Amino acid sequence: MIRIFADLHIHIGRTASGKAVKITGSRTLTLLNIIEYASFQKGLDMIGIIDCHSPEILMEMDEYIAKGIMVQKTGGGLEMDGITIIPGSELEIYDDSCKGPIHVLCYMPTLTAMKEFSSWLSKYMKNIQLSSQRIYVTGKELQKKVKSLGGLFIPAHIFTPYKSLYGSGVKASLSEVFDPDLIDAVELGLSSNTMMADQIKELHSYTYITNSDAHSLAKIAREYQILEVEEASFTELEKALQGVDGRQVAENYGMDPLLGKYHNTVCLKCHKPLGEEEEVCSSCGHKNGKKGVAARIKELATAGDKPSRPPYIHQVPLEFIPGLGKKTLEKLLHYFSTEMQIIHEAPYEQLAEILPTQVAEYIQAARAGKLSLTVGGGGRYGRVSNENDE
Repeated sequence: MIRIFADLHIHIGRTASGKAVKITGSRTLTLLNIIEYASFQKGLDMIGIIDCHSPEILMEMDEYIAKGIMVQKTGGGLEMDGITIIPGSELEIYDDSCKGPIHVLCYMPTLTAMKEFSSWLSKYMKNIQLSSQRIYVTGKELQKKVKSLGGLFIPAHIFTPYKSLYGSGVKASLSEVFDPDLIDAVELGLSSNTMMADQIKELHSYTYITNSDAHSLAKIAREYQILEVEEASFTELEKALQGVDGRQVAENYGMDPLLGKYHNTVCLKCHKPLGEEEEVCSSCGHKNGKKGVAARIKELATAGDKPSRPPYIHQVPLEFIPGLGKKTLEKLLHYFSTEMQIIHEAPYEQLAEILPTQVAEYIQAARAGKLSLTVGGGGRYGRVSNENDE
């Protein structure tokens, strides 16, 4: 049994024409850059790339296989540069059963299965090149197709106010739009954690996954999970989500929900936090607020004993640490190898040799849960400061 670091929700940035999106300097959010960054800088063993239904991405993968630099694993998934890729697709459903649009994740065991899925999707989508595109079939029809191909079906970032299962899609229950028996796991999203989600009884039977939903290289692995499996492959991932044969999600790592940009209910004009009954902002008089994840979960909460769960470990991504710039991060990576080592393992004494004392103390305080957090909401992330920093 080995421990695998997995982040299963990573986008390839693309324009409407399918071109890769430039992000910083010469780095673009391409398949090759994602694999290099996820493996060598973030220290991941497995990633799920959710643009793999795009014919352009499928052609690119075929080219790498033909060159011998990418291989199809016997247990499912693809391997390149020592990292396992789980080909996936993020789609948006909005059928007559939905109150609003819902994003879902569909993962396939092989490139052949993803090609068949892509061909099927092209009949029901307007732009097959892009991720998170609306598919004009019902949620249950989509589930059945995914399962017929041996795939995994996972509702994405289930509490966010926009385009999610509970945030916009259903009134009270996932059974309004999905077959509960055809759901393999649920993705919590950045503004919630295990303890919050377990207030809802109908989720108790599902495995929780914590993924970055990364739209840039830097945001890869801001959330991830550790899997106890025999190898990094699709089959082992499926077993871990099912909790069979000793495979399991061993630990969930995620941002403190207070840092999530939809955690709190706020006024969309001045971003003042709003109370439960506050319909008009007392600060600016604006009448439009955005309900946060915490408030929505409170609405949905049901009584009942909570199930046993893996530890949920809050982490503060390095991009949130005050005073830690790009050049300093490069120095740290040269010394410690990966960001996961810096966040969780690097001894304070060694950090203090490289970093200004205050920055090293921020990282140490983050590990101990002693950072003071300004709560996020309305599309703005929370902020971090040391509670002893006056």
